[in-house]
Amino acid sequence: MRADEDPTDEGLAVTPPKTWATGAPAVAHALKYALGQTSPRRTALTLLNINQAKGFDCPGCAWPEPGAKERHKNEYCENGAKHIADEATSRRITADFFRQHPISELATKSDYWLNQQGRLTEPMVKRPGAEHYEPIGWDEAFDLLATELRALDSPDEALFYTSGRLNNEAAFLLQLFVRAFGTNNLPDCSNMCHESSGSALNETLGIGKGSVSLQDLYEADLVFVVGQNPGTNHPRMLSALEETKRNGGRVIAVNPLPEAGLLRFKHPQKARGVIGRGTEIADRFLQIRPGGDLALFQGLNRLLLEAEDAAPGTVLDHDFIQQHTTGFAEFAEHARKVSWDDVLAATGLSREEIDQVHEMVLASKKVIVCWAMGLTQHKHGVPTIREVVDFLLLRGNIGRPGAGVCPVRGHSNVQGDRTMGIWEKMPQRFLDALEREFGFTPPTKHGLDSVDAIRAMRDGRAKFFLGVAGNFVRATPDSDVTERAMRRCSLTAHISTKLNRSHAVCGETALILPTLGRSDRDIQDGVEQFITVEDSMSEVHASRGRLAPASEHLLSEVAIIGRLARRTLGDSPDIPWEEFERDYGLIRDRISRVIPGFEDFNVRVARPGGFRLPNPVNEGVFPTPSGKAVFTRNAFEAPQVPEGHLLLQTLRSHDQWNTIPYAMNDRYRGIHHARRVVLVNPADLAALGLADRDEVDLVSVWRDGAERRAPAFRVIPYPTTPGSAAAYYPETNVLVPLDSVADISNTPTSKSVLVRLEPTGA
Repeated sequence: MRADEDPTDEGLAVTPPKTWATGAPAVAHALKYALGQTSPRRTALTLLNINQAKGFDCPGCAWPEPGAKERHKNEYCENGAKHIADEATSRRITADFFRQHPISELATKSDYWLNQQGRLTEPMVKRPGAEHYEPIGWDEAFDLLATELRALDSPDEALFYTSGRLNNEAAFLLQLFVRAFGTNNLPDCSNMCHESSGSALNETLGIGKGSVSLQDLYEADLVFVVGQNPGTNHPRMLSALEETKRNGGRVIAVNPLPEAGLLRFKHPQKARGVIGRGTEIADRFLQIRPGGDLALFQGLNRLLLEAEDAAPGTVLDHDFIQQHTTGFAEFAEHARKVSWDDVLAATGLSREEIDQVHEMVLASKKVIVCWAMGLTQHKHGVPTIREVVDFLLLRGNIGRPGAGVCPVRGHSNVQGDRTMGIWEKMPQRFLDALEREFGFTPPTKHGLDSVDAIRAMRDGRAKFFLGVAGNFVRATPDSDVTERAMRRCSLTAHISTKLNRSHAVCGETALILPTLGRSDRDIQDGVEQFITVEDSMSEVHASRGRLAPASEHLLSEVAIIGRLARRTLGDSPDIPWEEFERDYGLIRDRISRVIPGFEDFNVRVARPGGFRLPNPVNEGVFPTPSGKAVFTRNAFEAPQVPEGHLLLQTLRSHDQWNTIPYAMNDRYRGIHHARRVVLVNPADLAALGLADRDEVDLVSVWRDGAERRAPAFRVIPYPTTPGSAAAYYPETNVLVPLDSVADISNTPTSKSVLVRLEPTGA
């Protein structure tokens, strides 16, 4: 499809869902997309450098690479290859484009069309009352931003949003600038995805990160993959799970939808994956009801306690529990009272299915639980993950080889950004370290997360919005509310590589600040710079762009943030922003003195493959108030679905990266040439009086009584869990109420949206 064509859903075709993932077709699809974006030479250059020790980190996801000596020369997946081709595209957006397309027209275009226009090449401004963006010089842009910031009544009227694509050096500078300016308003994409993980893990283990490495996955006896679709969202995880299986380990998949990658994986770099049948990944598939995971692990925990009662001293790890945990007696008393009727109703599973999994757990000495948004984006997401931790603590499966917690993050440096201080609630010890190093007192009042930032803009309490990478209005819930809130701002600005919907949702004044991509060479003061990232397993490594930048007018994110800080703050406090821009190594020197684990940062990251940050949990140290891991009692909770309604989970298609689709297909699920579809169990369709391809509006039901409607979706019979449905985001984000959030973490509940299906036009 040409870049000037905006696709519709009129060509919908449906084929049976795939029963395996990857293989030769993945290679062919990736190459076809790449060659449609740029030249064969540029394609080869990107693919030979992606995820290599001397190349650049894939921006597509946060799955770790093997050690530098163990990496394949093609250490990437289909989606990673597409993502880097998307960034390396030869298409360009110039001032002529914005003269031809008013903002009102851009607002009508699809996410696909906006992305396909190419790389942004020069800074642009929409002035008050204007219908078009027009060119602006960098100096004038920084003056405009700084003037607006200094004119605010309070620093807390400014919001600084960060996507996980940002690198460590730029993230550290951003939070330094924002706190020197006087606010902790640092919402980020983690607020909308893994905040529930961080909340639960900080409370129970004392650190909000996973504890396992790739080697642990290889050595595990049993791996749970819960609420996650690796075949689409983290395809290289499948090669790690294949290694688990080849070493004798087993895998349990827990998900409302059957996912092709967890059924069978054909490794495209192995003969068995090209000409053979590949590897069956999931030994058991539990097709759970959305939101039933808390009940599942409560049931498993009760079974473990009862097994210990039947054979004392043979099931639980009493030495570990006594030495390293607190709260066991209270937890055990609570867990023994779990109702099997509640568990079976919430999960939709049979007692036999749960008993079979229990037997697999008893036969395994080393257990890992991996999870993603299927656990975190529910009202009870935090209790669910706490219950997972209880499950692992019972048999000592925390902090030892081959065992532990594994939250799988979906954005390349979202974990690194948090480590660098991109969080509205950074602990006091971090703020104290900043004060010692830079000589100013950071604010201590907690800032606004992503949901609260929308509320603040909606209510007129926030007037300035700066988005650093990402596509805020399409990533967030309650799309209509979010867009109205953004338009109330006096100024909105976005540091971006590509065009997206957020650029068409403008404050009174709006700026587009184009920046280098991950694959672009970064030359400062005649010297090539590199940046660093941290993956899902706390590995920190260098990333060096290899392509000529898309335009001579681009600035790096480090340069943009540093120049804005200098223009806004002047010389107070005394921070060497210009020196940081010239030499990123100076930023890393400061990081090494502020953040534990980064000592000798420049020396260690220069080694091929970088280094792994220490995790105290793996040393038997739990930095909780008690100094021990915490067993928790979690009240039973599960979504309740009234008759005539369904529980909708939003998800992404296979040909999609975050909010941006690369094509109108989801070939693993058998959906082609369309995105406005809703997948429903055939029995539910019959009960609702609906048929295949009927056109319906999705209407979400929420206690505020407001109608949230996503019109004109076509119904597709699909093997979803009875009582549930699935549809793609961002098209369905409009249905997620702003106030429907997870307890404690404030994460939008995008995996449990109560909806009814109304025939379109009825």
